[in-house]
Amino acid sequence: MSYKITDECIMCGSCESECPVNAISEGDDMYKIDPDTCTDCGSCADVCPVDACVPSE
Repeated sequence: MSYKITDECIMCGSCESECPVNAISEGDDMYKIDPDTCTDCGSCADVCPVDACVPSE
């Protein structure tokens, strides 16, 4: 399983710098997580101020 970023993303960039495997990149209107690279560590969710980083189902 990996994490994903929801529409709640405010483009603050906190998650991108916290990802230890560089799975997060800036999209047009929100950040995106590459599910093939994500290791499900949860670092992004720990720093997201709006709880936009959530486990994929």
